[in-house]
Parts: sequence; structure tokens; C-alpha cells
Amino acid sequence: MRQELIHTCPELVDYINDIGFLPLLRMGIDGWSAEDAVDEECQYTRLPDGGWEWPLWEWKGSVLRESRCAYGKFFKHKAAFVSSEWWPDFCNYRRSLYPYPEEGSVEEAVLATLKSEGSLITRELRAACGFTGPKMRSRFDAYLTRLEMGCYIVTEDFIYPRDRHGREYGWGWSLLTTPESLFGREACSPDRTPQESYDRLLDHFRKILPYMPEKTYNSLLGIKS
Repeated sequence: MRQELIHTCPELVDYINDIGFLPLLRMGIDGWSAEDAVDEECQYTRLPDGGWEWPLWEWKGSVLRESRCAYGKFFKHKAAFVSSEWWPDFCNYRRSLYPYPEEGSVEEAVLATLKSEGSLITRELRAACGFTGPKMRSRFDAYLTRLEMGCYIVTEDFIYPRDRHGREYGWGWSLLTTPESLFGREACSPDRTPQESYDRLLDHFRKILPYMPEKTYNSLLGIKS
């Protein structure tokens, strides 16, 4: 784990490239998240006027553009960064656990839409797939989460609405795409078996998260106990 706290976006990019795997927010493993790694000045802060500041949150798009890392709900349905170095093995192994969606399924339609359009923000993708009725958002999000856990969808960037003065505001919308479109097909299909990728991943997780029980590593990698 990083000992010195992070103060800038470039420092966070370097840390992600160094550690390989980093959740954005805390997820129950002490010290293992960007939220844990940044200084207090980069944390969420409520302002007297009711607004907020959160430099870490605002860095997400810049991190993706500068590092070429992958971002999505990869660990226990929580968002995380995966460095470009480790993405091929992570994708290779995860897809062995989450087979490609069956023809005619909602998930297959989602991927077909993204392959056709290139990239879409979540609400555009939801509308394109016909999930426009009441209570459809949560149902659709469940399909997206499974596709992210299987490394079939990643976030390319974040899009923010602008006020009448041209200033960005709000939490931002995920711009979704396929990793093949973003990184290229070869980056998603290394010349290794899923088992070989798993062995490499397990060895790396033992290094970055030492002294954890084996079930923790397997849970993070996607093996259900």
C-alpha cells in the first residue's frame, strides 16, 4: 500500500499504474482504494452554500484519458481502475467466468448497440435498448453491472452537463464502450489460457494485498465461494 498520501491527479495515475488494481472508493479492505490513498483535501467536502467539492471524483475522467487504464464495476459490483498492464489478464480470466451473452438476450443487445454506436452515455444506451418505462433503470443497471464484471463493458470517460454559463456541474454520466473499441482486440485476448492469467493475477494480488486469506483473493477475482 502507498505510504505517502496523494495530492494530484498525476500522482493517482502513477499509483494506479504501479499497483495495477485500485477501487475508487473504500470497499472493506483497509487502505486499498483511491479514497484511502488521497489526502484529506481531495476528499468529499460539503460547502456552506449547499454545494460540494470532491477533487478525487472530478479526477476520474482525467485518469482514464491520461493512463489508458480500464474503469468499471469490477470488484463486488464496485467501481475500480485496472491498469493497462494488467487489463489483458484480468479480462481474459473474467470472461472465462462470465461467458459471452446468449443470442437474443438483453446483454447481447447492449453489446450489439455499443458495437454499432461506438460509445453512449448510460441513459442513451438504456433508451436505445428499449428500457424506457417505469422502474426500468434499476433493471437495466443490473445487466450493465454483469457486463462490467465480465469485462465486456468499460467506461471510456465521463460527460458532465453544463449550466447556462458553460460550467460543468453534477456527478457526471459514464460514457460506456467495449474494451475492444477502446483498447483494441489484442488487449482483451492475451496469448495465455484463463488459468495462466488467473495464476498471474493471484500472484499479483498476494503482493499488493499481503496477509489476506485466500478466499479474499478468490472473491476479488470473481470466484464464488
